Amino acid sequence: MSSFARATTRRTEAGFVLLEIMLAVVIFAFGVAALGRAMTDCLNAQRLRMDLERVRLVLGNRMLEIQANPAMPDDFRKTELKGAFKGLTLIEKRVPLQLRNEEGAVLGGLNEVQLTIEWPADGGSTQNRTLSFYLARGS
Repeated sequence: MSSFARATTRRTEAGFVLLEIMLAVVIFAFGVAALGRAMTDCLNAQRLRMDLERVRLVLGNRMLEIQANPAMPDDFRKTELKGAFKGLTLIEKRVPLQLRNEEGAVLGGLNEVQLTIEWPADGGSTQNRTLSFYLARGS
């Protein structure tokens, strides 16, 4: 093999090595970009989970407060929460139920209580969760 042929072969091999390195760098860059997107999605999911946990805590606590209090709750009340629950709005609704027994007599003191939590979500929309339960108080 002549020296010219050997030099051409070396240049061609060096060109292929450069092309392989460039391809590896491009693949690595796509991998890093995908990993960054996955991390962002994980952080968003964690934030949403924490929001829902705060909402469950507020709804559960308020339900227990209403059940433990012997007084009848208001028909409607809207409260902007403070402290650790800042940004959440609690909406309480109470509707007296007009149920009858087997003999047609009205059962008094039965109410449906609906607790709703609203909070701002990404994009300017509002998210909400609702908890409904029945409450019996003397008529």
